[in-house]
Amino acid sequence: MRRTVVHVVFSLVIAAASGSACAMKSMPSERVRCHVVGGDKLPAAAGNGRALCATVEAAAATNAPGKAGNIEVQVLSASSLAATIRTPDGRTLPEQRMATMDQTLTKTSIQRFARAIAAELARTGRR
Repeated sequence: MRRTVVHVVFSLVIAAASGSACAMKSMPSERVRCHVVGGDKLPAAAGNGRALCATVEAAAATNAPGKAGNIEVQVLSASSLAATIRTPDGRTLPEQRMATMDQTLTKTSIQRFARAIAAELARTGRR
């Protein structure tokens, strides 16, 4: 009986130690995070700020897998965008700008802009 109690206690100690070891080894939540400033200036055909961020995050996941960063997209007008990309180590990458001359922003133009942001993020040396 005493041997059984020792085995049960020993098993519980090992289980508790492995559970806390897993918690300490959890991966940091590095990913691309997007924020839109001035989303109310987006034309209806282009979607809203959330849709713009979803497009940027999807492009980053596809074209810059494993990269992380904070992206702030400024809607300058119904036909112009600018994005600032900051890497997890604090670097600010070159600003990305896009403007359409003959029309307002569309979903297609935002997809092109998102791919350009992802390409810039992919060029960073951090993985």
